[in-house]
Amino acid sequence: MEKQTLPNSTLILIFGILSILTCCCYGILGLLFGVIALILAGKAKRTYLADPELYDGYGNVKTGRILAIIGVILSAIFLIMVIIAVSIHGVEGLLEISEEMRREYEN
Repeated sequence: MEKQTLPNSTLILIFGILSILTCCCYGILGLLFGVIALILAGKAKRTYLADPELYDGYGNVKTGRILAIIGVILSAIFLIMVIIAVSIHGVEGLLEISEEMRREYEN
């Protein structure tokens, strides 16, 4: 009997990678991709452990899960930093700081 590819194994890996790549997008996109990858990885792990002889591609699930955990942690840290910066400086203050940095870069 030929082994089937574990459902969503490639998608879990892609979402794990995207969670790391998008962690600096105010933390929201990274959290979204990471949480979805973790949910899908949990389902895939339960499916695989029910009958491991039937499925192939569990390595993608494990790798995607690890990447998703890293992405969620980085996104959470970045989101907390954004919340702290906005609470200290306010949105207008952050816009002024970025404008000053832009002027210094041009000179």
